[in-house]
Amino acid sequence: MQKANSLDDASLHNLANLKRLAYFAAVVETGTFTAAAERLGITKAVVSQQVARLEKDFHTTLLTRTTRRVVPTDAGKAFYQRCALILKEAGEAFDELGEVAAEPAGTLRLTAPLDYGLSAVVPAVVEFSKRFPQCKVDAALSDQSMDLLSGQVELAIRVGWLTEQHLQARQIGTFRQLLVAAPGWARQVRALKRPAEIGALPFVANAALRDPLHWRFSRSGSGRDLQPDEVTVHPSIFLNATLAVREAVCMGAGLSVLPDYAVRSDLAEGRLIPVLPEWHLPSGGIHAVFPTARFRPAKVRTFVEVLTEFHGGLAPPQTTQ
Repeated sequence: MQKANSLDDASLHNLANLKRLAYFAAVVETGTFTAAAERLGITKAVVSQQVARLEKDFHTTLLTRTTRRVVPTDAGKAFYQRCALILKEAGEAFDELGEVAAEPAGTLRLTAPLDYGLSAVVPAVVEFSKRFPQCKVDAALSDQSMDLLSGQVELAIRVGWLTEQHLQARQIGTFRQLLVAAPGWARQVRALKRPAEIGALPFVANAALRDPLHWRFSRSGSGRDLQPDEVTVHPSIFLNATLAVREAVCMGAGLSVLPDYAVRSDLAEGRLIPVLPEWHLPSGGIHAVFPTARFRPAKVRTFVEVLTEFHGGLAPPQTTQ
């Protein structure tokens, strides 16, 4: 019990000292005890007593008092510089805490890939706007990644494998990569035994990917089928946007690898068919990425929660033949 009381006494003493810092800084900044008291909304006597107590506790004269003005001593000037920094940090901390705890407000600026943006981000934006009509959303959808450090956006949705290690990220979900083709290729596709054979068919490459020509397929099962297939494709068409690749494949241009969220409805409605569905490509992640900071505005945190809900509600595409 004695120890707990000591801690409580120490906490109260530290709190009193913090208040005295504010009183002392106000006197230095206004030049008089009267003006400092008016700024702080307390009596002149309280300000004078608390500053005097500060000087007494540390056996140091901080202020030179005259009939017209109060001037800091050399020790007081040095002490004020430290006080100003401490009080500024404390003020910013409370401002940030208030922003984090508040309801979403202001304009949320974000960026996301076009394909995933249409599948999940746009529906999440609409829902977010309905729930929080006081917020505005400015979303840039593009297959070209926007630099978060430019200050133009507060949130980026990244699809694939993160390379920006200096940023903070939260995983929203995952996606599968699927090898697909138009139904017109059904006969040739069904004749394939393993991925290494797809080189005999035309391929549409997504030039927006880091490595659109090399693919590693694996298969669950037993025996030699567990050996992965390393495939190098020789595309007849290069396109630099995922949705453009999807459109070309739907038109019968050849095979390609596309993310599951981009072809979900095409597989369900028969515009595309799965190719070698028993073979699997590595799954990728979907992340919300932020500039490094200790706190997140409520609008950012809340939108990520809404987007996570929408991603979780995306049904997996049908890939069986």
